Amino acid sequence: MSNEINRRHFLKDLGVGAAVTLTACSPSNRQDSDVAGGSGKRLGSMTMRTNLTDDSVSILGYGCMRWKMKNAPDGHGQMVDQEDVNHLVDYALEHGVNYFDTSPVYLQGQSEKALGEALHRHPRNSYLVATKMSNFSNSTFENSVLMYQKSKEYLQVETIDYYLLHSISSADAYRKRFVDNGVIDFLLKEKEAGRIRHLGFSFHGNKECFDYLMEQPYHWDFVQIQMNYVDWNHAGNDCNAIYMYQQLADRNIPVVIMEPLLGGRLSNLPQHLASKLLQREPEYTVASWAFRFAGTFPKVLTVLSGMTYMEHLQDNVFTFSPLEPLDNDELSFLEEVAGIYKQASIIPCNDCKYCMPCKYGIDIPTILMHYNKYINEGTLPANSQDPQYRKYRRAYLASYNKVIERERQADHCIGCSECVSHCPQHIRIPRELQRIDKFIETLKQDVL
Repeated sequence: MSNEINRRHFLKDLGVGAAVTLTACSPSNRQDSDVAGGSGKRLGSMTMRTNLTDDSVSILGYGCMRWKMKNAPDGHGQMVDQEDVNHLVDYALEHGVNYFDTSPVYLQGQSEKALGEALHRHPRNSYLVATKMSNFSNSTFENSVLMYQKSKEYLQVETIDYYLLHSISSADAYRKRFVDNGVIDFLLKEKEAGRIRHLGFSFHGNKECFDYLMEQPYHWDFVQIQMNYVDWNHAGNDCNAIYMYQQLADRNIPVVIMEPLLGGRLSNLPQHLASKLLQREPEYTVASWAFRFAGTFPKVLTVLSGMTYMEHLQDNVFTFSPLEPLDNDELSFLEEVAGIYKQASIIPCNDCKYCMPCKYGIDIPTILMHYNKYINEGTLPANSQDPQYRKYRRAYLASYNKVIERERQADHCIGCSECVSHCPQHIRIPRELQRIDKFIETLKQDVL
């Protein structure tokens, strides 16, 4: 098969809305309004997708990586706000969301336990739990098996519905973490015994690695990929989302979508692009365009969203209750928006925090996301001839020093590059930190 898929032919054959089953998931005691944000769109039933084994899966999946943390009572570190998590999980279940995705490394290692506490208060058949083999730092057989057993203990389940080999980035890393140590054989036996229902992987590599995984001698039950309307055809490498999706669709492998909002960046677009979307469809939020895009494709089983706040959860529930798939004109429109977006100088950080902790104490994701925020708002003080330059300069410097502690700022980077290998987006982090530091020094010296 040619690596370059004919886009027009693909959209024609997409079968928009195919393989979608609507299931009534109406809440019994709804506290919220049944009209989405005053737009006139009424809340209906959550769109459900049916897996190959007849699992009924909500098209909106809950990614449990970005819940709120609070200071621990003993003053040492932070802890998950369990009461808030319980409230969010209860609302999600009540409104038809039944797929929850976590990992042993999320939220400083606390995500699985917090999710288990929230879910075990509900009937086991009311939710599907997905977690991962996140054996990055220690991939011995003993440690990997212990991680798997701990996941079941923390989640308070005997069976894991969807289990993933976490964040495969290269064939060598795959063999080291899962094959040479016997872990994949162990997991296949666990699946055969019924303690794992579906086995798959999440992917952050290149085309060569993806093709290698597709050629393995066992069938993947599902695969989790990064897919959004920017990465669809503009990922900047040879493994665009369009390629991975088509390969999986051809093999009849259900697709789980991560980063539909590019770490939130597609919900916080530069103003001129946000206006373009809102003018086209005033009743939809900017974020809902990205979610509708991801859910439009029929082999997509669920679209994960890391919903920190109730308003995020409510807005996403409205978007998918039910899902209104994009038509071909809308898909072409988003392709145009994506092309414009890629021309911007935004750093492709998704705030996943895989680069952390930095052994030199640098707050890498906050520095990068702070820079992106000002680009998105159109207030980056980049042109000294701009009448607003002085105002923007003061605001950027004040905000930078407020949100990032002095000892954690970009000027402390020594360029060791240890963070680069952990970044799923393959950002050359030291280069970006040094660029931002130089930019800040210029602003400090440019006294008008």
